[in-house]
Amino acid sequence: MEARIDAFLRFLATEKGLSEAYQLSVSQTLVALGGWLGQKDLAAEETGTDELTEFLTTRRSEGLCPSSIRLTTVHLKIFYRWLTATGRATMDPAEPLSSSRTDRKLPSTLSVVEVESLLESIPVDDTLGRRDKAILELFYSSGLRLAELCAARLEWMDSEEGFLRVTGKGRKTRLVRIGGKAQSAISDYLVHGRPKLVKTKTSSHIFIGIRGGPLTPERIRQIVRKRAEMAGIAIPVHPHMLRHSFATHLLEGGADLRVIQELLGHADISTTQIYTHVSSKGLKDAHRKFHPRG
Repeated sequence: MEARIDAFLRFLATEKGLSEAYQLSVSQTLVALGGWLGQKDLAAEETGTDELTEFLTTRRSEGLCPSSIRLTTVHLKIFYRWLTATGRATMDPAEPLSSSRTDRKLPSTLSVVEVESLLESIPVDDTLGRRDKAILELFYSSGLRLAELCAARLEWMDSEEGFLRVTGKGRKTRLVRIGGKAQSAISDYLVHGRPKLVKTKTSSHIFIGIRGGPLTPERIRQIVRKRAEMAGIAIPVHPHMLRHSFATHLLEGGADLRVIQELLGHADISTTQIYTHVSSKGLKDAHRKFHPRG
């Protein structure tokens, strides 16, 4: 982590021309992040949005004021954008973080109605429509991380039992449940869509592109964003938003937090507990709206 921080600070100084004061501010944030990641036995490249959200929550509990939390979020965003741009990380986990609202514990979630509208809007009369619907259905059905969906292979899926084996953070393997509608969408894609995309050297990755290769994280981000726009959803939608929606809707439906922890692949229950803030907010909003003295 020290080498990453030093290289990034040199980048800020030489290529961006930012002041020493700003570099010091960034350095303090990243040193704190490095210490926190060390306690979790995680490298910067292994960090996901869940972990960064937990880090911000920890910093808030340590007494950082809202403006400092927002500045910390900005520091994380520019650092991980640089890691991704320079090839040091394969994806940017800080992209979904919100720096405009300091009182939010999580990136935005979609409502159940919005998710249904998104999924039902995807036409399945062509190959890419079948593929894209299967991707979004699986994201929402199973709460997969983007990297986990990219890596998913045919031999890891048990279609009869409705499970997919994935390898998540820290190379930990878990089974995720594939819901009925997601199973139908994936089956339709595997029978009528994927065979048309297969080329001579195509691997066993479930989701592939028009040239037969596995889809990259950035391509999947583009697919999710494009399909949401076509569905008329006003806010930008990214894959992790579907993961958060999956967990939030389970919690609001009465699922046990430990079950959600297992499904998400969280090593620490405290990471999963951030979803209780979303649920509590929903209760608060409903009380304010419907109670006569709310």
